[in-house]
Amino acid sequence: MMLCYERPATTNSSLLIFAFRSILNASFSDHQTIMKRTLFSAVLLSGALLMGACNNNKAEVGAEGMNAAAADANATAAPLVDNPNVVGETAAPNPNAPVMTFAVADHDFGDIKPGAVVKHTFEFTNTGKSPLLIENATASCGCTTPNWTKEPIQPGEKGTIDVQFDSHGKTGMQNKEVAIQANTQPSITKVVIKTNVLSDGTNGPVLQ
Repeated sequence: MMLCYERPATTNSSLLIFAFRSILNASFSDHQTIMKRTLFSAVLLSGALLMGACNNNKAEVGAEGMNAAAADANATAAPLVDNPNVVGETAAPNPNAPVMTFAVADHDFGDIKPGAVVKHTFEFTNTGKSPLLIENATASCGCTTPNWTKEPIQPGEKGTIDVQFDSHGKTGMQNKEVAIQANTQPSITKVVIKTNVLSDGTNGPVLQ
């Protein structure tokens, strides 16, 4: 005959309570582990961001230092020379600067024979308030040669620009420009010569 043993109600209740506490403890332990992992990941991310910001600041400071050093080197290698009579983008005009004033700034030789060499003298007056000095004069073509007054021209006095044109190898209409550089405002003044080189029938195509 088999005996059936019935557990007391209190024992069953104790087992249930023990099991519930075990589940709670396991859940709490898992929650703590997740929190710890999350906190550790946040610390690592913050450190990476901080190091990146430091590196960027160092790179910016380094670039600024290199640019400043390059600017200083350029300034040392190519120092600027001030010309009191040259107008800058923001500088006010010098009221005492010399002024080159031509009565006539262009000349037409008319028709000339092939191979002829002609010359014209342009006369100008310094209508400014300080001495005028011509630094250079250049022509737009090697066939044109300028010559000019080399001495300073005092206010109210006159100077000249001689322009010679050699028509060898040229036929047809010719228009040549001479740029005069001086201590005026602006620094460049131009004169122009014109001529028509007649054809002798053997020069070939017209050259300008």
